[in-house]
Amino acid sequence: MSTNNKAETFLVQIGNQKNETHHAISTPLYFSTAYRHDKIGVEEGYSYTRTGNPTRTVLEEAIAKLEGGDQAFATSSGMAAIHLVFSLFEKGSHFISSRDIYGGSFRLFNVLQEKYDFEFSYWDGEDEADISELIKTNTKAIFIETPTNPLMQTANLQKVSAIARNHHILHIVDNTLYSPYIQRPIDEGADIVVHSATKYLAGHNDVLAGLVIVKGKQLTEELAFLHNSIGSVLSPYDCWNLIRGLKTLALRMNQHEINARTVKRYLESHPLVTAVYYPGRSGMLSFELTEEALVEPFLKALNIFTFAESLGGVESFLTYPTTQTHGDIPEDVRLSYGLSNRLLRASVGVEHPDDLIADLKQAFERVSRLEVKTI
Repeated sequence: MSTNNKAETFLVQIGNQKNETHHAISTPLYFSTAYRHDKIGVEEGYSYTRTGNPTRTVLEEAIAKLEGGDQAFATSSGMAAIHLVFSLFEKGSHFISSRDIYGGSFRLFNVLQEKYDFEFSYWDGEDEADISELIKTNTKAIFIETPTNPLMQTANLQKVSAIARNHHILHIVDNTLYSPYIQRPIDEGADIVVHSATKYLAGHNDVLAGLVIVKGKQLTEELAFLHNSIGSVLSPYDCWNLIRGLKTLALRMNQHEINARTVKRYLESHPLVTAVYYPGRSGMLSFELTEEALVEPFLKALNIFTFAESLGGVESFLTYPTTQTHGDIPEDVRLSYGLSNRLLRASVGVEHPDDLIADLKQAFERVSRLEVKTI
């Protein structure tokens, strides 16, 4: 299929013409862990499923094209994808990361500091030029979330990539919250893109998966070796489910965004909300309530929004970062960059927006009655 097709067409057609034997429209699911060899020392196609699997190949080729990379690697989770990338670097390496960052990434970075003497400096996300001041002689890469999780800060990837090139270091981007339907970091100069594919790419809260997409021959060869050697590959069944999810990515992202904008406008007008953080695209936003004490009763009052820890699925979720996704970040660190105990993160689903607003409205009304009784 032509790579010149629009994203909507490309997504729907993933894998549709990959089965030459039976001409199946749906990508076949290959469970086999081993493949027959006809000659000694000659590999034709596949040999062992950790090294390569036909179903995984369809997924990896598709996501590489979607992100504009040379090669993609499907991993067992988003954190496995990030760990795979950091396996590229030697002991004592220094990295610059977004300050507002997913708590699981922060936790892994702490482990890498303790076990492998990695160093991490954190950029506040305000001015890309400030990144240059954090670079050291042993700096190997800049790791950027954009939008960030959960404060939804965005970065100018072209500016960050220019800094990385000027200092001969890598630029790594976590593109989970936007997806390649909205943002293609490699087109902006990034070297490596990572995803928690569990989120928007799969889209149905039923797949655990990660993806790494890379540009450049040397990086491709190094990551291919590490991916096979470490072995944190995605199972064939999860690859197949992820392919199925990708087919509706464009449809879902469009509705996520419409709904998120509607929710944003409602929240901005509510007297119990002091701030709303929305990156301008996608279905993710965060907001702060007037009092921390309102958080739990508000969550309990919801009927359509589910109090849950993930994001990017068709169902609407609300997450409390303080105790869930960012619980491993010390409170003083969180508060220093604005992640307060009053903040809730919303992954706005694809339900009818009127129903979502009605759910929020009735929850606020119940919380307001509690406030009146307290007073």
